[in-house]
Amino acid sequence: MKIVGGGLAGLAAAARLGEAGLDVDIHEARPFLGGRAASYRLTPSDPDSEHIDNCQHVLLRCCTELMDFYRKCGVADRIVFQSTLHLVGRGGTHDALFRDPLPAPLHLARSLLQMRGLGWKDKFSLLRCLAAVSRARKRDDLDDITFADWLRQHGATARSIAHFWRPVIVSALNEEPERASALPALQVFGEGLLGSRTSYEMGVPAVPLDELYSPALAGQFGPSVRLHLGSKVTAIDPRDQAADFYISAVPFDRVAALVPELGVEDQLQRFQPSPIVGIHLWFDRPITEFGHAMLVDGEVQWIFHKGGGYYLGVVSAARGLVRDPPAEIAQRAVAQLRETFPRAREAELRRSRVIKEMRATYSAVPGLERWRPGPHTRFPNLFLAGDWTDTGWPATMEGAVRSGYNAAAAVLAAIRSQGREPDTGEPAASKGA
Repeated sequence: MKIVGGGLAGLAAAARLGEAGLDVDIHEARPFLGGRAASYRLTPSDPDSEHIDNCQHVLLRCCTELMDFYRKCGVADRIVFQSTLHLVGRGGTHDALFRDPLPAPLHLARSLLQMRGLGWKDKFSLLRCLAAVSRARKRDDLDDITFADWLRQHGATARSIAHFWRPVIVSALNEEPERASALPALQVFGEGLLGSRTSYEMGVPAVPLDELYSPALAGQFGPSVRLHLGSKVTAIDPRDQAADFYISAVPFDRVAALVPELGVEDQLQRFQPSPIVGIHLWFDRPITEFGHAMLVDGEVQWIFHKGGGYYLGVVSAARGLVRDPPAEIAQRAVAQLRETFPRAREAELRRSRVIKEMRATYSAVPGLERWRPGPHTRFPNLFLAGDWTDTGWPATMEGAVRSGYNAAAAVLAAIRSQGREPDTGEPAASKGA
């Protein structure tokens, strides 16, 4: 069994197949795991250099398969969940999203009604739209309209969009409401905010990302799973005898080159990338008491405290930013933080690092959902995984893990169809005889 790609999708597939006792070889071209959710040395030539994440990656409590994967890795205790989410505007106005003892979907109502950044008309429209989320998800035209279209249809005010709907959906889908399909957007709100009393809670890794799935953890997947870092696979030919089964766990823009005869080129051309920019800033002191904050009314959408005076800002759907010089991007981020947090006005910026993920995710535009492929291909021994495949989730870490699990399930089903049991390789009729 050969898996090409050592991101979350490939690792999740390996975890499931390793549990079944299959011999699995994971080939990752880079010298580290994690794909687009990776971390590496700030100074690559210095073995003692601190590690930084390429960007901040978080999850919600409703990301059940991702947490299952972290348990398989033995690192679930390194995810810290926050039950209060902070929203901060320019000038330091602070709102918080928190839950009451009321059952879902009423558990967040009081915190939403107390938002100082919204007027009463905005709050009424916000609650009305949230009440419509569950009903709206039954519509069959949601992938034909944008999320902005849906919000307008339900009377969302401009201020509620700017202060609440846009910051949430841009972060979740890496796309603007005016471009994002309403279908995945409503899935985010339906399962994330309203699914249960705790589903909205945000989990933040307490360690660098590479510690969540480093090669040292490979043994957690079973002795039959082997990692090959720095092993670039340029092509897969499912008809050769190098492996019984293959899983392609690479991004959508690499699949056609990896499997030239896959026959889904027209399908793949419908996928377009959307960028994310991570802005690492080291101040001489902490600039806020918050460990995280969603920044409304600004270019930087999130800020995360990484310890001391070190902060990581995130700009999703960053098309208007990626062509700017890194120094200019950092300066604009610092200016926004100084407008938002009074302490930042006295802090000195000591250094910065800007990381541009030009192809961070696919753009979740209307009409695309129907073109996301499942794990099966025209080859009976080749399967697809990746957050861009059809998982019922957008391009998130949860979606990546679900895709890996789907591909693993397809492999195991194929083995059983051959009259074998995956854990032994023996014919099914002889098992237990």
